[in-house]
Amino acid sequence: MSADPKETGEANGAEGAFGAGVAVNGKDEAQLKLTSKDYYFDSYSHHGIHEEMLKDEVRTLSYMRSILQNKHLFEGKTVLDVGCGTGILSMFAAKAGAKKVYAVDFSGIAEQAKKIVKANGLDDVVQVIRGKIEEVELDCGEGGVDIIISEWMGYFLLYESMLDSVLVARDKWLNKETGIMMPDKAKMYIAGIEDAQYKEEKVHYWDNVYGFDMSTIKEMALTEPLVETVDNQTVMTTPCLLAEFDVGTMKQSEVDFSAHFNIEGIRDDYCHALIVYFDIEFSRCHKPVHFSTGPHAKYTHWKQTIFYLRDDLTVQRGENISGTISTKQNKGNKRDLDIELEYTFAGEHQKASRKDIYRLR
Repeated sequence: MSADPKETGEANGAEGAFGAGVAVNGKDEAQLKLTSKDYYFDSYSHHGIHEEMLKDEVRTLSYMRSILQNKHLFEGKTVLDVGCGTGILSMFAAKAGAKKVYAVDFSGIAEQAKKIVKANGLDDVVQVIRGKIEEVELDCGEGGVDIIISEWMGYFLLYESMLDSVLVARDKWLNKETGIMMPDKAKMYIAGIEDAQYKEEKVHYWDNVYGFDMSTIKEMALTEPLVETVDNQTVMTTPCLLAEFDVGTMKQSEVDFSAHFNIEGIRDDYCHALIVYFDIEFSRCHKPVHFSTGPHAKYTHWKQTIFYLRDDLTVQRGENISGTISTKQNKGNKRDLDIELEYTFAGEHQKASRKDIYRLR
């Protein structure tokens, strides 16, 4: 499962695929040993991933409106684009009147971004820098940059930990008095869904595979959240706000969080899974720009993150499912997320209480 591509930070390395002293096709161990970081950045070098993001109109048009409809924020200003990808946001900023735009990305797509910026006659304003935001140097003076733009959101908002790099960039480069983050607000929500058919296909399928018991894989399926589009009609509870992030003021230690939730059945139905989605806001715009990745909103490539429950809950209208969801970066690979979900349900027809660990990777 790959997440939303853009990044300038460094992942914790994993062991290479080949043992010491192995040579394959004339290449030694050093050439063959790939870390999770290598796979991460290499995947972002491929144009197909960027094509998917650019064609996500909710995503791209929201950024375009927040920049081009707010030229008063950008005219004559210095801008930093963290994880610039193809350079589309940097070019929007240049078109909005920015004096200087630093476009930073560590993946190979930065080489294409340089060509794209030049082809559009914007290389006198946009400087593409291939490197990690933690290591690059910007010639922006003591005042730093005026605006940081970044499309840092991953699946489940936080998957792949790019927010960490954005906060590093903020603390290192953004003007402490007048600096602006775009976007600057994010909210995460949780809700319950009826999803019997898909759960049967994705989870219970492993009980009998051509006559063989493969239920050990079922255990894996139950611990790996699924990123998929959910039909809004399957949502059978109220949504609950899980967490709010102010990218302009939050601390890096607040990226990992634990939140209580309480969701209420809106009809008599079964709850097979919980979903998490997020909303994004550019609050500093003259007319605030925002979008949602929820099932009620227009499709985005982030879709929704689905946590299948081991219990199928028989919920009546007005009955509540309550619990706690906690997230933290995986110790072995900070790009992955370890998610603990604890829930309690005490309905007329059923009672259930569980704690499960999921890993988004």
